[in-house]
Amino acid sequence: MATVRNLKIKTATCKRILKEIHSYEKEVEKEAAKTTEMKEKGADPYDLKQQENVLAESRMMIPDCHRRLEASLADLKGMLAEVKETSQQGMETEEANNIIAEVEAFFQAADN
Repeated sequence: MATVRNLKIKTATCKRILKEIHSYEKEVEKEAAKTTEMKEKGADPYDLKQQENVLAESRMMIPDCHRRLEASLADLKGMLAEVKETSQQGMETEEANNIIAEVEAFFQAADN
């Protein structure tokens, strides 16, 4: 039964990291628009530099989240295989398969 519990945890981890990536992507978009607007309005160079730093920090988080998602996906696949071996299939395995498909589709879209 512990493996089913671990499967739920690994599935939730993948969901959370995927949500985190989407959040950072939206943040980068918002901060980039704000930076562009500041440049157009001729903002103070110090303020502009600070805004560019905020944007750079947001951009740095995306690759980090990608690495964590890749590791989490590998863990989830391993745990799913372990659960399937013990024949403890149910809603948890279906949800894990759905998340795996969603994450793999995300990676394919990111590669294009």
